[in-house]
Amino acid sequence: PQTAPAPSPAPAPGAEEAPPPTIMSAPEPQTIAPTVEKEVTAAPPPAPSEPNAPEVPQRRPRFDVAVIQALDKVTAHTLRFEAHVGQPVRYKTLIFTVRACEKTAPDEPISDSIAYIEILSQPKTEPGHPVLPAKRAFQGWMYASSPSLDPLEHPLYDAWLITCRNDAPAPAPAAPAAPAR
Repeated sequence: PQTAPAPSPAPAPGAEEAPPPTIMSAPEPQTIAPTVEKEVTAAPPPAPSEPNAPEVPQRRPRFDVAVIQALDKVTAHTLRFEAHVGQPVRYKTLIFTVRACEKTAPDEPISDSIAYIEILSQPKTEPGHPVLPAKRAFQGWMYASSPSLDPLEHPLYDAWLITCRNDAPAPAPAAPAAPAR
């Protein structure tokens, strides 16, 4: 025995009438056939490789010159200079000493130049005045592709690595001209 729904009260004049409610039934569940062992395939075996032969990473090439760019924050003067490994180079009151300069190996995913640099801050000495001691402003690895990763933190100067390269060979002396006959 089904009962009819109760009649709804008459709407007020000027009001909109709601649509009649609809009754929806739940969807029927679907059945999926079980998987048969013949349908399942085994994963392919890994590619054969030489046993006990670990992949040896390539060595990073070392270079004898680091190309560095420095900025004077007060005057906005920039200077790009070369610093030979082990030889100090002065830029205003900073002294740069490059300890190592290398580029990433060919088997590494990203190409980059990396240098281990020590930077001291020491004002230039004037005649008749004592030599002031140098203070370490920076010591660590600088990356050319990410200059902000390990930056020089100095109130007057910024410096970053541009690249590493080998020292250019000295030009060969010109051969003497043959005497005219």
